[in-house]
Amino acid sequence: MSSTTVTSDRAPKALLTSFFKRTILPMVALICSLAVQAAPPLKIAYNDWPGAIAWQVAIDKGWFKQAGVDVNFMWFDYSASLDAFAVGKLDAVGTTNGDLLVTGASGAKSIMIMLTDYSSGNDMIVAKSGFKSLKDLKGKKIAVEKGLVDHLMLLDALKKSGMRESDVVLVNAKTNELPQILASPDISAVALWQPVAGQAIKGVAGARPIYTSANAPGLIYDGIAVSPASLAARRADWIKVVKVWDRVVSYINDPKTQPDAVKIMAARAGIKPETFLPLLKGTHLLNLSDNRKAYVKGDGFDSLYGSCKVADAFNVSNSVYAKSQNIDPYLDSSLVNAK
Repeated sequence: MSSTTVTSDRAPKALLTSFFKRTILPMVALICSLAVQAAPPLKIAYNDWPGAIAWQVAIDKGWFKQAGVDVNFMWFDYSASLDAFAVGKLDAVGTTNGDLLVTGASGAKSIMIMLTDYSSGNDMIVAKSGFKSLKDLKGKKIAVEKGLVDHLMLLDALKKSGMRESDVVLVNAKTNELPQILASPDISAVALWQPVAGQAIKGVAGARPIYTSANAPGLIYDGIAVSPASLAARRADWIKVVKVWDRVVSYINDPKTQPDAVKIMAARAGIKPETFLPLLKGTHLLNLSDNRKAYVKGDGFDSLYGSCKVADAFNVSNSVYAKSQNIDPYLDSSLVNAK
């Protein structure tokens, strides 16, 4: 009796164990597999702007994997990255706050979840030899990619010089073409950003900057703009991306690790570290503490909101889009403030 009882007691356990191994475990594995498949890498566009190329440090160091977020940083020409985002090929794009509004007004809404930097010298007006100031360019042709950020900087520079847009002749051209265009005999200056600005300076003897974004800190902010759908579905992952950025800024700004960081960024840009370092100095990187301050509402350039208001007015007045944009839905400070 006792022996029979033990045998009958063990049989259901054996069956349960077999059922668990054959059925439950494969189901768990399938569910885990589906969960992985449901979370593909975040597709983020970046470019050769120093504040954007800084992401390369985190990419090469494997910091995203350490943070537990799968990302795919995709290399683009800046204008092309905005086009790719507009047609839904990306989760996020590195963009200026002004262009954030441009893509949104055209239908491709996005939300700027963090800032990488503000331009502090890398956007510039480069003039040929003989032109020492903007006033010297009165009546002359200046080439710029109309509607983009350096058109805004140019107008701001003209205003500060007591001039109007009508005092010069603007020639519209793609930013990456401007170094060659400056060599044209009828073009006196170009407005563009680094590193293509450096190409313009090297390509035309005597060419030099006569005005830079260092004269208007906060006029041009750069950051990461995310599609509303991606932000809603992957908010926890985006918070991890934001926190990785703080690590990037610390690594770049630390004198002990800056040489390694510059080496990494220069390699991605295809130039020597000693050439890249001055470009880095023309970009004021913003850590999370800086971000929190910039996301406070205000009217001046020290506030992202204030800067966006200026950019919005520029976009409307230059017919980049027709109606003024409501700034608030474009900006989300909660991720830089997340614990």
